[in-house]
Amino acid sequence: AGIGKAIAKKIISTADFENGDRIIINYGHDDDAALHFLSEFPNDIQKSISLIKADLSQYKGMEFFANNIRSLTDHIDWLVYNTGIGSYLPFEEYTYDIWDTILRTNLSIPAFFIKEIKPLMASNGNIVFMGSHAGQVPYSRSIVYSVSKAGVMFLAKSLVKVFDQQQVSVNAIAPGFIETRWQEGRSEESYQRVNNKIAAHRFGTPEEVAELCYAILNNDYINGSIYDIHGGYDYF
Repeated sequence: AGIGKAIAKKIISTADFENGDRIIINYGHDDDAALHFLSEFPNDIQKSISLIKADLSQYKGMEFFANNIRSLTDHIDWLVYNTGIGSYLPFEEYTYDIWDTILRTNLSIPAFFIKEIKPLMASNGNIVFMGSHAGQVPYSRSIVYSVSKAGVMFLAKSLVKVFDQQQVSVNAIAPGFIETRWQEGRSEESYQRVNNKIAAHRFGTPEEVAELCYAILNNDYINGSIYDIHGGYDYF
């Protein structure tokens, strides 16, 4: 959904299926949403898209997904890691389980997933992680999410050296306020308060994030970088 769906659509729309391109997409829980997504494409394209249901908040789910990838292909050209969960609870109301679940899902599992599929990454391949502007600027109502995304972006930079011999580029995107289901329930007053801080005076769209992601994937000389996309947040 949201950013992940927009990125998947962008990549699918430009893929060369006639010459063997294959798209593998993870989803966590919603079978109906996954099947609806697949139904948006013609039957000949659907044959080149693999939807794999795996809970990437759990180590076993990550192993299941990695094993499925190995059964479908012998190499990966592009990898976009977009999983992320959060909490708006005040820090005083955190439990250890909440903290542990969010850090595990957003940072630890992604790190070990990369370890699992590293041998499959093709030379001149590209990896893009989804970080967040919240991982660069403190937000008092999403501390654990912010900490996890700061870790994701540092992980991306750190993996540049890990993938040096394979010549794989690793980067991250740091979105600001994007119009996704995470914004559901936000009041008009809250929208206006945030928009007043953004130079563009609006929330971004998932499609705008997808365009940035696609540009990074297509440029082998982009490596070890964090790309902000927040419309000029905090310029006012």
